[in-house]
Amino acid sequence: MKIALIGYGKMGRTIERFALQRGHSITVRIDKDNTEDIYSDAFKSSDIAIEFSVPETAFHNVSTALNLGVPVVCGTTGWLDKLDEIKQLCDKQKLAFIYSSNFSLGVNIFFHINRKLAEVMKNYPEYRVSIEEIHHIHKKDAPSGTAVSLAEDILNQIDLKKWSLENGEDSLHISAVRQGEVPGTHSVMYENDIDSITIRHEAKSRDGFALGAVIAAEFAQGRQGFFTMKEVLGL
Repeated sequence: MKIALIGYGKMGRTIERFALQRGHSITVRIDKDNTEDIYSDAFKSSDIAIEFSVPETAFHNVSTALNLGVPVVCGTTGWLDKLDEIKQLCDKQKLAFIYSSNFSLGVNIFFHINRKLAEVMKNYPEYRVSIEEIHHIHKKDAPSGTAVSLAEDILNQIDLKKWSLENGEDSLHISAVRQGEVPGTHSVMYENDIDSITIRHEAKSRDGFALGAVIAAEFAQGRQGFFTMKEVLGL
């Protein structure tokens, strides 16, 4: 499989390592200094693009790739107000588009556990639910896309109006911490005056995210439509 990389920072390089290990080739590496290469023949010849950039450029990168006939796996968060436009473009172009706020196998199992726990806890409103996420100081968006995904799955079950970075009676509080070089830690807590229940996922490196993105790219081959890691992993 011929893969174009959009975003060639630490994540892009880790994705490249796993892609090569799994027998794929890299057609082009696009970063902030050569953004015009998205229009190159090398890019257009790619079987798929894997996009890990920044929120400000993600929509442009994904829409351009799809318009050029290249399916996309995207892990950039912080731009989802335009996700519906991308889904429509994906259908129009009859291509595959896979989005996840986190491609780690462990995190997606964690998402599954979070949904199941929320189904149980909706029957116990005396427990107050909250989320904490901790990431490295270079992360651009807060809260993380993973924390937002966790929150939205909880809100589908529990009677709260929204998630918020501020404490509020009718909202699900997300605490976003930025420190050091932490790859990513997410905790979901249910607490009352008697006890507390916590589920937690801690990433030890970027490897899980990168491997999951390559597996998603492999899943996309021969498919059309919008997918998430839930479909990729059969959860």
